[in-house]
Amino acid sequence: MIALLEQCVRIPSLSGQERAAADFLCREMRRRRFDRAFIDEAGNAIGVVGHGARQIVLLGHIDTVGGHVPVRYEDGKLYGRGTVDAKGPLCAFILAAEALAPAIAPEWQIIVAGAVEEEAATSKGARFVATQYRPEMCIIGEPSGADGITLGYKGRLLIQAHVERPSQHTAIPEPSVSESAVMLWNHVKALADAWNADKPKAFDQLLPSLRRIQSGDDGLREWCDMVIGMRLPIAFGPDALQREIEAWQASRPDGHRFALSFSGAEPAWRAPKDTPLARAFVDAIRAEKMRPAFKLKTGTADFNVVGPVWNCPIIAYGPGDSSLDHTPHEHIAIDEFEKAVRVLIAALRSFVAAKS
Repeated sequence: MIALLEQCVRIPSLSGQERAAADFLCREMRRRRFDRAFIDEAGNAIGVVGHGARQIVLLGHIDTVGGHVPVRYEDGKLYGRGTVDAKGPLCAFILAAEALAPAIAPEWQIIVAGAVEEEAATSKGARFVATQYRPEMCIIGEPSGADGITLGYKGRLLIQAHVERPSQHTAIPEPSVSESAVMLWNHVKALADAWNADKPKAFDQLLPSLRRIQSGDDGLREWCDMVIGMRLPIAFGPDALQREIEAWQASRPDGHRFALSFSGAEPAWRAPKDTPLARAFVDAIRAEKMRPAFKLKTGTADFNVVGPVWNCPIIAYGPGDSSLDHTPHEHIAIDEFEKAVRVLIAALRSFVAAKS
């Protein structure tokens, strides 16, 4: 099973540069008894098994973050960029759909989608997929561990702030542009601390991170740029946060205001666990002698994009330890990968297999 993932991981596929990997996956899906495999208008690799009107979408993503992790086998593990996030789950989807192809019931079809630009905060691929299909159930390909079932992801908002003014002598008792930027960061931190005071669970909290701060001057103007990332709970959406930041900005003296912009807005999304889809995965995980674990993630995924559009039973599932995402040590255990494929086959078979 692992050979497919190894070949896929060897093909670089940074966000916006996924075409070679998408071509490879389409060739593989055609070779593996898929009825159709093609690259859609957004650049996604799409494979379809079956011809029925009832759809299950398995939505993974092809792109990875940067950083070269040498591809190698070591102690029963496959190392390489994307093994966990998220070529591992996507390749597991392909192998499961291949296994089910000979016995799929005529009313069903399984759609495997390898989306582009998930890591770029644009989610170009998922946004297009959301307009093309109307599934009864959806599985998002993200690392949950072979025994894990993810039910929710936090929302996101990126805040870009730019401030500049004429250069001034450092002896003048006025805040520098860098100090003004720090005031914005302190306000965001204070807002988060106040919100989080009575919320012990990270999924319910505002989680700010200072992504970048850079300042400079040319002798005539001084400037500072800052990027703040916010992970958002269900009860505090991106629109509400943007309004709050804009209101704080409006209260500032004219000479200390920022040029603000906002991007990457995604509301948090959480699915119920008492659905036929979640129950099928619980049964399949137990059949592999593992204990099922429901999870809520503090990151954001294409789960947030398609969940509100399709509003159908949805989970995220895939092999791999998500703490290895984006790290120089990214790897996946081969036995866990194989277990996850078997879990996917068993869970999907309960829905789509032709009854004898």
